[in-house]
Amino acid sequence: MRKSLLLAVLAVAAVVPAWGQKQQSAPWWQHAVFYEIYPRSFADSNQDGLGDLKGITAKLDYLHQLGVDAIWISPCYPSPQYDFGYDVADYENIDPMYGTLADFDKLAREAHRRGIRVIMDFVLNHTSSQHPWFLQSKSSRSNPKRDWYIWRDGKGAGQPPNNWQSDFGGSAWSFDAATKQYYYHYFEAQQPDLNWRNPAVEAAMFDVTRFWHRHGVDGFRLDAVDTLFEDPALRDNPTLAGKNEFGDAEMKNLYNDKLEENHAELRKLRQVTDANGQILIGETWTDSIGELKTYYGAHDDEIQMPMDFMFTTINKISVSEFRRQIALAESAGWPVFVIGNHDMARSYTRYGDGQHNEAIAKLMAAMQLTLRGTPILYYGEEIGMETHQPERKEDVKDPLGVSGWPQQKGRDGERRPMQWSAAENAGFTRGTPWLPVDAGYKTHNAAVEDRDPQSILSFYRSLLALRHTSFALLDGDYLPLDESNAQVLAYARKSAKESIVVVLNFSAAPQSFAPDWKALGADAAKTEVLLSTVEGTSSIKDGKIQLSPFSVCIARLHK
Repeated sequence: MRKSLLLAVLAVAAVVPAWGQKQQSAPWWQHAVFYEIYPRSFADSNQDGLGDLKGITAKLDYLHQLGVDAIWISPCYPSPQYDFGYDVADYENIDPMYGTLADFDKLAREAHRRGIRVIMDFVLNHTSSQHPWFLQSKSSRSNPKRDWYIWRDGKGAGQPPNNWQSDFGGSAWSFDAATKQYYYHYFEAQQPDLNWRNPAVEAAMFDVTRFWHRHGVDGFRLDAVDTLFEDPALRDNPTLAGKNEFGDAEMKNLYNDKLEENHAELRKLRQVTDANGQILIGETWTDSIGELKTYYGAHDDEIQMPMDFMFTTINKISVSEFRRQIALAESAGWPVFVIGNHDMARSYTRYGDGQHNEAIAKLMAAMQLTLRGTPILYYGEEIGMETHQPERKEDVKDPLGVSGWPQQKGRDGERRPMQWSAAENAGFTRGTPWLPVDAGYKTHNAAVEDRDPQSILSFYRSLLALRHTSFALLDGDYLPLDESNAQVLAYARKSAKESIVVVLNFSAAPQSFAPDWKALGADAAKTEVLLSTVEGTSSIKDGKIQLSPFSVCIARLHK
């Protein structure tokens, strides 16, 4: 009969926690599970329709029970909110909409008390146009902070310095009538780029990391880390055939993206954060595994955790493509696996087929959480939250959707409020939520799924409990199995103390998988199933693991 997730939890709980016996040489983040929180949407403590820091603090027990080791909080600094906090007006405070610095201090203390570390989102590339630095910079050409940003004369009347385009559409240059120069912004006009060639900017930003260290921050997720430097000659980017989603000419960002100077700066930043015991996570959009490797640094002296977004570009259930990407990630360094975040449609929506969505959500979780590497979860993935985009332009809040409609509908769909219960507004707030709650909240919510041992949430808890108690999953090598199989993704995780096999059915049909037990040094008859979503029987018969559609079987090997 089907192996209950509840029984799986009990089986895992009987194992001596591996994290308590881990090698001292392994850094904590390699064994951790990270969880991204979009603070506007997580939990509203004062019922004003916006999530806040006290709301996050109130949910720390939920996160601890889930099995989270670190939370990454998207920007909660003071901000005009043109880009919902990614336009920072003060790097060393908390926006009143989220609470106070004292609220943050309490959040950090309570998180640490539960063994949960705190990661802040650090917006390195740009500030808000309302930041005091920029207000001084634009006040006159002679202001001491003028060179803290990128100011240039135009090519001629009404002509910007070059053809660079904003990532939000239109020119990347805005004209300031008062000082008769243009300023550069890779993103919105309200997000002017800092001049990282100015040592004073570098010093001020490095001081920000020290400030948050004093407030209990354990590391930073580095936003837009590819774009810190620009070609000093401001050469035009080459144009390509066709138009982008904003109707602008397609362009290769050759001179304002991924310049070599970025890496020298990251090595300096790493020295500063190492001195504070902080880690760095990179928003590293790369086109190849070779490019991803550069962010680790030639001597592992840049970003400890550059995110592998190539993994997220596989927007279908494909054994061959995931197998290939896993192999590439294995060759780069310590992998960092992401299947969703605040900038992309939720994994439940991207991978679901409309019939087996629940099973597929568990399948994707099993893959992300049993591979060698560090996973980063996005709030709501553990309950099967979906992405539904606004149907009308007038309902769009995200500036990307406002400027790019209808080709670009924005990111509101993946930023909707967390679904805590079947109560009004999904238990997120008693006020009017800043974004509408998704219609699926009645069935997909933490309270309902907490009571269902077969729910997505229960599966995540079982899986994370297993991950934290398994030597093989924490430190074991990754060994692919049967690489010619087009329906089943299978691999072993082998350490000196334990061997585990993970078998994932990526098809809508039942499958039978027969590992090479001899090569694994295992006896099929003694194999111990630890966690399974297989319908019917999950036993191993005649040396074969029987799998129902999109099912998971994780087993410990014995000789």
